[in-house]
Amino acid sequence: RKITIVGDILHSRVARSNVLLLNTLGADVTLVAPPTLLPVAVETWPCDVSYDLDAVLPKSDVVMMLRVQAERMNASFFPTVREYSRRYGLDAERLGRMTEDAIVMHPGPMNRGVEIAAEVADSVRSTIVEQVANGVSARMAVLYLLLGGSEPAIGKEVSQ
Repeated sequence: RKITIVGDILHSRVARSNVLLLNTLGADVTLVAPPTLLPVAVETWPCDVSYDLDAVLPKSDVVMMLRVQAERMNASFFPTVREYSRRYGLDAERLGRMTEDAIVMHPGPMNRGVEIAAEVADSVRSTIVEQVANGVSARMAVLYLLLGGSEPAIGKEVSQ
């Protein structure tokens, strides 16, 4: 699978963990962001980097948008919110450039109209609602196991 992660990679808690996990699972990951929103030494991460969203969309199975936090919008990481949205936002036109079976993800919360257009966030190709809902369950399960919960019964016979 080809996964594209777009947005504020520099300040994202999601980006690095997803790059490492998805690479471990065999996915090809590409990060797309303005140079000012990429971490130092990102070239050492197991992924490709692009500054051109339009170039990678047709090759992507999944496009995961990341939120640009309000404090970044006025901190000179990019010229204007409008410019950021024009170059890195996922709108209906860009969605149309993706393969018809490609999906859109976003860890939430979203800035509709900045990194993602409302019609894309609410489209049938968006898995955002499910992603956010499943994220809560997955984190609860991991915390339960880390805090000393019993091993899951997955793959084991359960006696009654």
